Amino acid sequence: MGVTIKDIAKRVGVSPSTVSRVINGNTVISDETRKKIQEAMAELNYHPNSRARNFATGSTNTIALVIDAEDENTFSNTFFNRSVYAIEKAAQSNGYNLLITNDTDDAGSSISELVYEKKVDGLILPSSRVRSGLLELLNQEGFPYVVLGEPDICSDNLDWVDVNNFEGSKNAVTHLLDQGYKRIVFAAEDTKTVFSKKRIEGYYSALDEEKGCREKAEVISCGENYSLLCEKIEDAIEKQGADAFLCSNNVIAYHVMKTLKNHNYSMPSQVGIVTFDNYPFAEYMDPPLSAVDVDTYLLGEKAASLLIKKINKEEVEKRAVLIDTEFIFRDSSKRGGLE
Repeated sequence: MGVTIKDIAKRVGVSPSTVSRVINGNTVISDETRKKIQEAMAELNYHPNSRARNFATGSTNTIALVIDAEDENTFSNTFFNRSVYAIEKAAQSNGYNLLITNDTDDAGSSISELVYEKKVDGLILPSSRVRSGLLELLNQEGFPYVVLGEPDICSDNLDWVDVNNFEGSKNAVTHLLDQGYKRIVFAAEDTKTVFSKKRIEGYYSALDEEKGCREKAEVISCGENYSLLCEKIEDAIEKQGADAFLCSNNVIAYHVMKTLKNHNYSMPSQVGIVTFDNYPFAEYMDPPLSAVDVDTYLLGEKAASLLIKKINKEEVEKRAVLIDTEFIFRDSSKRGGLE
């Protein structure tokens, strides 16, 4: 006869119901007791009957992360991958498996199948995949979900987690102003995303607090045409007198630095640079880049934890969770002003 929950309970000295709670991912059990039970399960080579457990509890112990697999940048995006890793870690530590699924706009998409057939207990949706029809489906079914990133759809029913892009941008511009830079340009690939709009708002907010700087504000973008970006950087410096750049990511910062070096501009004495996203290249640039550090690991961890609370019908205090950024001061913006 195989090992049973009662055997595990006897080995550890707890009730069978306590073992059952650990197997089902109940977070009420202490870490010490959970560890003892898991060790006993390993020693006795016990494997729960997941189908029977799921049928009895009405739970799959699985959460889904939705992606757009048609976007070739999804899996090459370092920051998204760090969030995925954090989601996986948080799911496993709470007794859940992670399913990654593609999304389409079709009525019979994989998401509706997961929801109607109860194949997962909850969803994490990137903000880029949020749309009114999908939200209507999830809300009608009372299905737990959390949005990763601030969505551009406003709703009292939405729970989302994002970094504080507004404050991160404002702090970076304030730093540049304190260092003595006066003509600061915001450079990005795309200015239409929600996070870019928040960063631009933070950029303007900091300039508004410094006399004479708002009228010198300039935002440049290039899509994926980095040759166009280089032209705009040259114009901003030569025609507009720009002396600093706040870059939306490391790739933009690289092209800014490349353009400056090609035209023999000195960094940071003539032109300063700050980039969003410290990981993985900022500190290895020449000069090392000052950076707004965005903790995408914590972003994924918070999203998963919030979703699991919703699945367990626990009280959720905030519908919008903003994660603070950290400013890292390096040589690229060290002009010698106040700090």
